[in-house]
Amino acid sequence: MADRAVALSNKTGLFAAALVAGLILAALVAVFMAADVAAGLGAADWAAVRFTVTQAVWSAVLSVLLAVPVARALARRRFWGRGALITLLGAPFILPVIVAVLGLLTVFGRSGVLNQFGAALGLPSVSIYGLHGVVLAHVFFNLPLATRLLLQGWQSIPSERFRLAGQLQMTPRALFLTLEWPMLRQVLPGVAALIFVICLTSFAVALTLGGGPRATTIELAIYQAFRFDFDLGRAALLSVVQLVLAGAAAVAALWLIPPISMGGGLDRPLRRWDARGGGQRVLDGVVIMLAALFLLLPLGAVMLRGLVGLGQLPPSVWQATLNSVLVAGLSVAVLALLALPMAGWIATRRRGGVEAIGLMGLAASPLMIGTGWFILINPVLDPARLSLPVTALVNALMALPFVLRILVPRLRETLQDYGPLTQTLGMNGWALWRLLVLPRLRPQLGFAAGLTGALSVGDLGVIALFADQDRATLPLQMYRLMGAYRMEAAAGAALLLLVLALAVFFVCDKWGRWHADA
Repeated sequence: MADRAVALSNKTGLFAAALVAGLILAALVAVFMAADVAAGLGAADWAAVRFTVTQAVWSAVLSVLLAVPVARALARRRFWGRGALITLLGAPFILPVIVAVLGLLTVFGRSGVLNQFGAALGLPSVSIYGLHGVVLAHVFFNLPLATRLLLQGWQSIPSERFRLAGQLQMTPRALFLTLEWPMLRQVLPGVAALIFVICLTSFAVALTLGGGPRATTIELAIYQAFRFDFDLGRAALLSVVQLVLAGAAAVAALWLIPPISMGGGLDRPLRRWDARGGGQRVLDGVVIMLAALFLLLPLGAVMLRGLVGLGQLPPSVWQATLNSVLVAGLSVAVLALLALPMAGWIATRRRGGVEAIGLMGLAASPLMIGTGWFILINPVLDPARLSLPVTALVNALMALPFVLRILVPRLRETLQDYGPLTQTLGMNGWALWRLLVLPRLRPQLGFAAGLTGALSVGDLGVIALFADQDRATLPLQMYRLMGAYRMEAAAGAALLLLVLALAVFFVCDKWGRWHADA
């Protein structure tokens, strides 16, 4: 085992884990201490709780139900551009939320393409604001995620079973009931639970498409109590409710998700002998085309409209762009200082229980951690002065669970393969990291840095609590332009933000893969 072969930065890893736990727990303690429990939840607060759960349920159910035919069509068909389309399904994960929302408004908004087409046919206009708008945006983000996860489920079915089904000349319906439905019964609950938890803590979507007494989530209610009323007791109480709700949902999801096993095979390439009829081909083609249009139209609308709006960008947008780059750089640096020693410690343990510390950031939403740190900082300093560093720190904590999942498997494999040799050579400490670990971990480091930087560039969460007029990031400045009904300038800022997020991811990932094998 790796822990017997070599030890990596035990003290440093312990310190990093303790620091992460301390940062999160300090915010939680501050929230609990400031929560106005005696006041209780009012009617508007309970309405926010109900709306939060309702939109999360609808978003999870619709995302999963729509993903099933899309994943099935991709599993059954081979066509030119299939790999690019599957890669595109991962784009919404790093896509800035506010950019996607503007794209949806361009297509489905009051003056959007859909309403203009309907008006030409004499149809009434459709409003995207409210429950259906929030659900639509969440489906846009989570349909690709659900499709990728379900596609992995289809790929887990041994190809020999499809070969046997072809020899038995099973109909598509019989094959679905015999092979595919048992897999879906195992995979669907976990996918739906994951999307439900993600939608519980959504903020930017509710901020732009929700609002009003009947379309307010808990996160949005925290923001309103914080920014508009400056009622820290109520904001803290709502943060506690959010923590309990999201934590309970996460625990329930882990408890309900069954182990997935579809049996073994010979790892032959998956080939389908079913659904070769013309009707099935047409149906799969239509499903794939509609899914691609649903994902590409909003992004294409943002790019076309943004090209026009680039010339209308105010100077504040360029300053906000520099702030976003600074926040992304700080997030990546902080994450490297925390994740590398933690990953080294986890990799040398037979049980990765310490990895649960990194998962604490997912149980507590960014807005709740931001609320706690605002409560701690406010009596000592002006929180706006620390808006950018605090935003970078919280973004790093949010990305930590994903980064550990990227780094730990590769690091554990490296130590298992080369641990005895390094022990024989007496290699340890910085020499071990410099000569062995970091070179072999470089592709994973580049991908993790790109993911963290892109997510940090497009985040609209903590900065909305802390920032003033002089310390805004690009997503917040774009939201302010939308609030001022300067939609062309907002579209230009959206295009700039999209290019910036993709450029950060591409540069970091390219650095990781450049001569990685040398």
